[in-house]
Amino acid sequence: MTVADMGKAKDDEDALLPSHHRTPTTVQSTPGSIAFKCYVIASMCFLWTGYTLAVRYTRSTTNPSELYASTTVVLSGEFIKLCITLLMIFREGGHSMSKFGTTLNKFYFGQPIELAKMSVPSLVYALQNNLDFVALSNLDAGVYQVTTQLKVVTTALFMMAFLGRKMTTPVKLEKHPSTFVLKRNGQAQAVHFDKITSRIQKLSYGLNTDFVDPILVAQKVIAGMYKGVSTVELDNLAAETAASLTTEHPDYAILAARIAVSNLHKKTEKVFSEVMDKMFNYVNPKTGQKQPMIADETHDIVMKHADRLNSAIVQDRDFSYTYFGFKTLERSYLLKIGGEIVERPQHMLMRVSVGIHGENIDAAIETYNLMSDRFFTHATPTLFNSGTRKAQLSSCFLLMMQEDSIHGIYETLKQCALISKSAGGIGVNVHNIRANGSLIAGTNGQSNGLVPMLRVFNNTARYVDQGGNKRPGAFAIYLEPWHADIFEFVALKKNTGPEEERARDLFYALWVPDLFMSRVEKDQHWSLMCPSECPGLADCWGEEFEKLYIRYETEARFKKQVRARKLWEAIVSSQIETGTPYMLYKDACNRKSNQQNLGTIKCSNLCTEIVEYTSKDEVAVCNLASIALNRYVTAEQTFDFALLHSVTKVITKNLNRIIDINYYPVPEAERSNMRHRPIGIGVQGLADAFMLMRYPFTSEKARDLNKRIFETIYHAALEASCELAETLGPYETYVGSPMSKGELQFDLWNVIPTDQCDWKTLRDKIQKHGVRNSLLLAPMPTASTAQILGNNESIEPYTSNIYSRRVLSGDFQIVNPHLLKDLVELGLWSADMKMRLIASHGSIQNIPDIPAEIKELYKTVWEIKQKDIIEMAADRGAYIDQSQSLNIHIAQPSMANITSMHFFGWKKGLKTGMYYLRTKPAVNPVQFTVDKTAIKKQEQDELTRKVAEAKIGDAEEGCLMCSG
Repeated sequence: MTVADMGKAKDDEDALLPSHHRTPTTVQSTPGSIAFKCYVIASMCFLWTGYTLAVRYTRSTTNPSELYASTTVVLSGEFIKLCITLLMIFREGGHSMSKFGTTLNKFYFGQPIELAKMSVPSLVYALQNNLDFVALSNLDAGVYQVTTQLKVVTTALFMMAFLGRKMTTPVKLEKHPSTFVLKRNGQAQAVHFDKITSRIQKLSYGLNTDFVDPILVAQKVIAGMYKGVSTVELDNLAAETAASLTTEHPDYAILAARIAVSNLHKKTEKVFSEVMDKMFNYVNPKTGQKQPMIADETHDIVMKHADRLNSAIVQDRDFSYTYFGFKTLERSYLLKIGGEIVERPQHMLMRVSVGIHGENIDAAIETYNLMSDRFFTHATPTLFNSGTRKAQLSSCFLLMMQEDSIHGIYETLKQCALISKSAGGIGVNVHNIRANGSLIAGTNGQSNGLVPMLRVFNNTARYVDQGGNKRPGAFAIYLEPWHADIFEFVALKKNTGPEEERARDLFYALWVPDLFMSRVEKDQHWSLMCPSECPGLADCWGEEFEKLYIRYETEARFKKQVRARKLWEAIVSSQIETGTPYMLYKDACNRKSNQQNLGTIKCSNLCTEIVEYTSKDEVAVCNLASIALNRYVTAEQTFDFALLHSVTKVITKNLNRIIDINYYPVPEAERSNMRHRPIGIGVQGLADAFMLMRYPFTSEKARDLNKRIFETIYHAALEASCELAETLGPYETYVGSPMSKGELQFDLWNVIPTDQCDWKTLRDKIQKHGVRNSLLLAPMPTASTAQILGNNESIEPYTSNIYSRRVLSGDFQIVNPHLLKDLVELGLWSADMKMRLIASHGSIQNIPDIPAEIKELYKTVWEIKQKDIIEMAADRGAYIDQSQSLNIHIAQPSMANITSMHFFGWKKGLKTGMYYLRTKPAVNPVQFTVDKTAIKKQEQDELTRKVAEAKIGDAEEGCLMCSG
């Protein structure tokens, strides 16, 4: 039986309910159960009579001097019963000693009060057995028989009185409202609790029975029932209950996902083509107008190839998602009609695949299988929109101010609004907007500078959200530090200060020339200029920029001069307070770009991984996808580079195809994308791959694997792009690019690649055919898609080994599944260990019971030197022709350590020096409570103090649009 079969026990949507209908007013015992009770009672009568006669015979016919002591018989009997009971428990646990011990501890030794309550009637019963022998020797047979039968009745009455039990007949639901539920069709139906238990047990197929207890989940679900609860609500409660137990064992997360997925399967149609047809023929009930959700072409292709596409879908793969991954899909990605989800995850993946490949069914099925098996995922906009009527599949848009005028500013604002409406993340540079106090020739007035203008952009971002109330609009504003409004710019996101001088809903980034870093390092002066009075600074880089800048200084055309370190202190102060502005190095971005032949690159995107040329006539665009690196680690703990190479080539061709079929919100975006054809391939689960390989994050083996992974991806992407160029021709502006001159990305870094790939053969092919895409790699943040696939984000280490998740039923903690698996296998996982992990803020470094090699493997980002993180970024950077979203984590930031970090990254040649600066709060509020009895008395006070201070980090959602 498959997981899907178990999840969908029957198609009448009543897996939690009995299969036959019962009246919702009274729950009666069935005829079968009454017959069984009569059978049991009759059997017990015969057994008891036989026992009494045997004892009577042995006591009355034996010589008094040879009589056995009554206590010996009683103790022997109790010992035999104990042995039989333990044997049954062992058998019920699947003959597993660990399960046997767990059961005894959980239901007996772990519940001393209940054990004591049960012991009282047992002791009374033992006393009665002793008295039984006294009566047997001294009473007539008739009198003895009557009194011994009374023993059974009095014992039963005593137990009922002591335990609060009642002997009742039919239960009226008016008094016990939790005994019926509402089906999906609205009918009320009686519920048998064993049906709930049975279903959860079926969905526990293949899970570790030593740790996963379906009965416990069922008990918690039953406890949460109320009058008129629906079967959907019961499923949701069961799933959340199982998810809340994930800290007991990772298999609970699988169980939770299975329950949630089976619930969705009961609500949705199974056949892909029927689902697509339903969405295509949707009629708006308010207007009566047909309102198709699927593109005509996509619908026609699906109908034409229905049999083949339907048979290619593997429904069981829905059950491979984690609970939180599935809930992310359910909340934002799966298409809905009238607020109700109509497609399953497998339907979504096939819709995306057909939307990309159209009539090429072989390619569509290949893409579907790779995504379905979780080897990679397309970015969020592609998952949202592929196959729909407005297939805007791009993640990132980069633009510049059209001109420094009312017309130019508002034309740019209009472009931003249209892109945001179509769910695009935006990066816009404002280097060419004149500074505060500068002359406006047309009116003979003075400019108000950047701040009032950016407040308008701020309100636009708030008003025009991404994709229609899916997420607030997101604009990143880029500025070079020579601009005269730079001090006001870096303060725009601060929490304090006059409201009219703040625009907190925008994101801010600095486009930093080497000259500024050099002057900060040497403690020299820095001149602030207005672009209207000192034109051209944003249009050049390197030596040309330095010559022009120094010329303007010599001519005293600056607005004012400050110590470079004074501006630096303002920048770092803002970063410590707000985490921004981002830091990108203008000269590195241009010097190492394959688009440098187009002109000066002036900004990056919202998440700092896209570095592309923009102009007045071109809005740069990028389509993204990310590779789940953990899926390439084999069972033998080797890394499958051949598979990685193969999958990367498929992704490259997919992203190239998206350029041609995409909907572009503004014509300047289409022009740019068609001319230069950049794509962005990223990764997720790098930390997971290291853990599966048993490599600590910054170990030599991890560093080597890091380089080889990105070298393989770069080689594969180039090879695929070259193959496309062989048939379709190179991209329009290929001639003059570094690649057309034989310079690949690692050449621009002066790095010699490893022997991982055959670079000579590929170079020769590129020189002959060119490439179809100007740019290829761009490791982006993968907040949402990594959560869908159950991986750690992007290139990041784990920020904590325990974090909180919020659902309708409340908050609960999730433990790093790799760590939890290791601790379970080592026999170290317990409630005590969980509390210690909480108390230490998700770190295991100061927990003495954990072996040193485990501590090394599971260091969090706060315990890893950021110097090592930056060095690894530089190592992979030689194979990344765009850039990478590189967060910096410093628990206790200071001017000194932030400055040191920035200069180290700059000198290592990074393009993105810092995306966000992540810090820890000085004071951690109370978040969780612990069971003090689980800790040794001498440790309670100290541990409780630590836990009271503990804050477990929430997993941040991050940038949804750039989530590849």
